[in-house]
Amino acid sequence: MIGGTALPGVRYYHPPTPVGARDATLTTDLVVYGATSGGVTAAVAAAREGRSVALLAFGDHLGGMTTGGLGTTDVGHPGTVGGLARAFYRQVAAAYHAPDPHWDAEPRVAEEIFERWLAAAHVTVLRRAHLSGVRMAGDRIAELRTDDGRRYHARVFIDASYEGDLLAAAGVSHTIGREASTVYGESLAGVQPSHNHQFQRPVDPYLRPGHPESGLLPGISADPHGPAGAGDHRLQAYNFRLAVTTGARRVPYPRPDGYDPDRYELLRRHIDAGIFELYGRTTRVHGDVFDMNNHGAVSSDHIGANYEWPEADYARREEIFNDHVRYQAGLLHFLANDPRLPAEVRDATRGYGLAPEEFGDSSHWPHQLYIREARRMVSDHVITQHDAAGRAGVPDPVALASYVMDSHNAKRVLVDGYPRNEGNVQQPLARPFGVPYRSLVPRSGECANLIVASAVSASHLAFASVRMEPVFMMLGEAAGVAAAHAVAAGVAVQDVDYGTLAKALTGGGGILTWPPVQSSGPPPAPVSSPATGSPVEGG
Repeated sequence: MIGGTALPGVRYYHPPTPVGARDATLTTDLVVYGATSGGVTAAVAAAREGRSVALLAFGDHLGGMTTGGLGTTDVGHPGTVGGLARAFYRQVAAAYHAPDPHWDAEPRVAEEIFERWLAAAHVTVLRRAHLSGVRMAGDRIAELRTDDGRRYHARVFIDASYEGDLLAAAGVSHTIGREASTVYGESLAGVQPSHNHQFQRPVDPYLRPGHPESGLLPGISADPHGPAGAGDHRLQAYNFRLAVTTGARRVPYPRPDGYDPDRYELLRRHIDAGIFELYGRTTRVHGDVFDMNNHGAVSSDHIGANYEWPEADYARREEIFNDHVRYQAGLLHFLANDPRLPAEVRDATRGYGLAPEEFGDSSHWPHQLYIREARRMVSDHVITQHDAAGRAGVPDPVALASYVMDSHNAKRVLVDGYPRNEGNVQQPLARPFGVPYRSLVPRSGECANLIVASAVSASHLAFASVRMEPVFMMLGEAAGVAAAHAVAAGVAVQDVDYGTLAKALTGGGGILTWPPVQSSGPPPAPVSSPATGSPVEGG
């Protein structure tokens, strides 16, 4: 078994059950690796096209962040959400007897919808399916292997993992981290001074206040801030999106194994300076259940702790995962119980607790770490800030992105002797922009039977808009339909006829251009949204 756990039942890697020789090989038209929201829609879309589909889930649950705690959806412009993504939020509305569509869903409600879809589409779902390798035959994946002993053969494969694990195993070009502003001519790329989620008062950063020789407090890096626009390996921070409640049934925030109150001394000093802001992005989902996101200078975002994640093996990822659990659970336990804190801070924290209806098999803690970015494919079209700034539309759109470019802080360093967070970008779009099919498929010659539904070809900056769950659902649907068409035509995924693909997507309610092309009547009226309004603090 890999690693220990910070909370009972909370794991990244769940040991598989080895299979016998009779069950060791599965052959289907399509294999989808990664049961994220985009993985689910990819599998359902391909199955509805008449293809046999296997969906490989890394853990025991389906839906990625949509079922993993992200209860309030980062929509952008509502008019850009179509196809299966729109159908999902309509079914959420039906579950709550609410106006259609309804953008917010408790995790268990979201997962029930996905489970129903997969069963109705007759998708073969396999859980605890951890990629162990691929066998290539020229420029095609001939076999995918998982560590339970299974081997999968398919005409087309889809990588719907947040990490891009399958594309990397297949040798597809990719990148990690932040490009310098000079790479694509992006003014907001690379290192960026942060204004959101920033320290509002000066805080002494040293273990012994006023004594630099004593060392820095936990959570502060000794690295330099760096010049604006410089590229690096760093990633925007990860966290868990918690389902919390103010109801009497709330579960007190648990004390994780290995809890160390000294880990939160920087937060304590910020509170002592008069700033307590942790619940600033805790938003109502339904009734008395809320989605708790990061907010503030020291928050649930575990800044600087995720750099190894994209290329780490499963054992190392388990360690990083549990460090995030320990950090975030410990932070909440600290705020609720540490006697050095003001009573009003402890009382405010204890006013919330974990929602007991959610995540019953993992201490009511989410099973999904919020992997906001990891690997990103580099293909014939890289989506960049120029697309978000209103560059002429692409000729092969398969979905629209409309949410603000929302990139969280990537490091915490000293500036003029005080801690500062760095890397947060909240940049509105000029208008919704198309995500092209070319950004879902590798360059010709690299892999002819792989489509990427999550770790698509985009710069760090532009990916910060593309990465929203409704977009992933739409990209998954596009990938599933394209895969079905590639199988039917017997062609490489790069050679799928775009006109046929676009017709199938729009026929299913997909929205590929902005404003949408309609058969009659005017286009939808603009609405106030992060697509065109002022920056927001979401995702």
